[in-house]
Amino acid sequence: MQKTASLLFLLLIASACQKNNNSEKDLIKKADWLIGNWETKNNIGTLSENWEKVNDSTFKAQSLFIKDKDTIHNESIILQQKGETLSYTTTIKGQNNNKPIRFELNTEIENELLFQNLKNDYPQKISYKKTSKNSLITQISGIQSGKTSTEKYNMVKTK
Repeated sequence: MQKTASLLFLLLIASACQKNNNSEKDLIKKADWLIGNWETKNNIGTLSENWEKVNDSTFKAQSLFIKDKDTIHNESIILQQKGETLSYTTTIKGQNNNKPIRFELNTEIENELLFQNLKNDYPQKISYKKTSKNSLITQISGIQSGKTSTEKYNMVKTK
């Protein structure tokens, strides 16, 4: 009887650990809709973000803003889950001595991700909101030069 109880106890622990590992991986899976190439155009130029899955816990993206044939903005992004934390790390060429800046997932609701780093000069918040299968809104916001600032981009999936 004691062996049976011990075996059941071990199975219960193993099952609980397995469920915990699955729930941890589920967090980045909720961002699967980012995978692909996204673009928006305006009278100044074209902004694109190209997201790909690296592995079960990491996505990466390249963000470019091109005006005519000049690259005005070049940013590398890593979306990575470690344990139960999802972080958004951005490295912008020519800014912050080319050092990465990390934002933590603050809010995750269906089809929306909000990352925050209140210690960053600007932006302090970065969000992605899926508005349909082939469109999303990305927004950066915070305090810039003592004033509230928001930049919003309506992006469409190109592939």
